[in-house]
Amino acid sequence: MYASREDIGYDFGDDSKVGSKPIKPNPNIDGGWAWMIVLSSFLVHILIMGSQMALGILNMEWLEEFNQSRGLTAWVSSLSMGITLIVGPFIGLFITMCGCRKTAIIGGILNALGWILSAYASNVHYLFLTFGVTAGVGSGMVYLPAVVMVGQYFQKRRALAQGLSTTGTGFGAFLMTALLKYLCREFGWRNAMFIQGAISLNLCVCGALMRPLSHKDVNEKYVVRRNSENNQAKALSHSAETLKSNGVISEETDKKEEATNEEVLDSVKHVETEGKSRSGKSMYGLLVLKTASQLTVTVRKGFGIWYSSYFGAASLFTNRVFVAFVIWALFAYSSFVIPFIHLPEIVKQYNLSSQNNIFPLTSIIAIVHIFGKVILGIISDLPCISTWNVFLMANVTLVTCILTLPLMQTYISLAVICALIGFSSGYFSLMPVVTEDLVGTKHLANAYGIIICANGVSALLGPPFAGWIYDITHKYDFSFYICGLLYLVGILFLFIQPYIGKKQPQEKSTEEEQV
Repeated sequence: MYASREDIGYDFGDDSKVGSKPIKPNPNIDGGWAWMIVLSSFLVHILIMGSQMALGILNMEWLEEFNQSRGLTAWVSSLSMGITLIVGPFIGLFITMCGCRKTAIIGGILNALGWILSAYASNVHYLFLTFGVTAGVGSGMVYLPAVVMVGQYFQKRRALAQGLSTTGTGFGAFLMTALLKYLCREFGWRNAMFIQGAISLNLCVCGALMRPLSHKDVNEKYVVRRNSENNQAKALSHSAETLKSNGVISEETDKKEEATNEEVLDSVKHVETEGKSRSGKSMYGLLVLKTASQLTVTVRKGFGIWYSSYFGAASLFTNRVFVAFVIWALFAYSSFVIPFIHLPEIVKQYNLSSQNNIFPLTSIIAIVHIFGKVILGIISDLPCISTWNVFLMANVTLVTCILTLPLMQTYISLAVICALIGFSSGYFSLMPVVTEDLVGTKHLANAYGIIICANGVSALLGPPFAGWIYDITHKYDFSFYICGLLYLVGILFLFIQPYIGKKQPQEKSTEEEQV
């Protein structure tokens, strides 16, 4: 059931030229500063994802302040959540050029600016720009680096590390909901958003903690991971052949680019040497020219890598399993969000409000969701367990719960289903791990950017679609059934595509042997 990267025949991240001499891994991998990266990512999830799950508090304030329709006002929160994920592929470009640390710091400033400017909103359309777009883009610039850095710093405990860091979403939902309630009650919603903007500046501190690994450290991580596999030599040769067949950028192209870059810098240095005899103004101009040239080279190289990952011969979309993964992501997130939308109506319809007030069903999902991420991460890190299989089984459990939830009419049965939804949705912590297994650490930023972009589309369009179905049918059942069936189609793609993807490399290798 599990398709490894060798089985798929597509591996971006592995180095095909690894010597037999063992290399001592960097102590920061799986330990040391790696746990500071987990702490940074945990705080990012609290400040970004947690605050977004608490936007219902502000949505009520906006309805009362601006007297607009519920559908129009709801787009403010929907835009913020959707854009945070949709901008993932473009944030991958920033990470390629600037690195995770600088991208996260800039995103923290932009996110705080969006919150602060929203405090002066005069209408809902103003909030579309300041909170939906500005704060949403800033959140995306911090969220993606937080996930990518955990994947870079961990090798053996990746699933556990991702699970611990993403539990910040559940904790943040509780903390930010209580905080925003208190601030709105004591200071009003405008001052509350201003204060929240100041708190969001802590995202810059989280970004500063994202100390990058050197290129040597990353190579050591690849060597250690490959040495732990049973068929190392066969896997390396097969990976090299596959890289050539898939049109990945060759070493010759890299050498040509490096030579061109060196020529540009050498010419600048030559001009700089001649300029030493000139005045101070000329020297200042040369420094500006040198800086501009280096920046141009960095941007051009970063854009080339980013472009080839999406549209070039080495496109991520040549990996069939990754394409199936993207299709799955288009339907997965909405199925998780829909219960939060319809559960209040379900409780009211079945006259369960008194029991739900004691222990809300949505709180059950959020609490168990925290434990689900950690437990699934621990299980996935066991040597005899496949992360891919755990990921698939959690998805099957979740889609089963979505399809059966409309059939439950008692509080206890609904509570059991909600607990299963919360636990199985813990697979979110495995998404970066599965993505890295498919494309490698080198392309994790771009690949995971595509995945969360698909999730963003689902988050942006899923809730309005579910509301539209409810308005037509006046029942919540069809929203669960339709979204559950679409989700099931995405899961079937994950089951089928690995077996289709394994055939092509074997056929190619056979043809090459015949020639």
